[in-house]
Amino acid sequence: MKTLHAIAVTLLIIGGINWGLIGFFQFDLVSAIFGGQAAVLSRIIYGLVGISAIYYLTTLFSGVGEPVRDDSDNLRTNFGTEFSEDYGIEEEIDDK
Repeated sequence: MKTLHAIAVTLLIIGGINWGLIGFFQFDLVSAIFGGQAAVLSRIIYGLVGISAIYYLTTLFSGVGEPVRDDSDNLRTNFGTEFSEDYGIEEEIDDK
């Protein structure tokens, strides 16, 4: 499933860049590379971008209604040396 997400995101980025080029510079990169908007390869790329957008839209809302997990127990953040005294260092000095 991770691979499918990566492919969908890659195609969405390609489509977004292409639409940005069309909007700002009136230049269609996909049609320039593959031989025009009517070319078979261009139409395949446009279709894949559209399918990946629909796929990603469905996965975007797939987690609606599920309980939110609290993973704060898995965090092992220790700010002892950053914001307060570190008693472990004093104990090491006393032991030597």
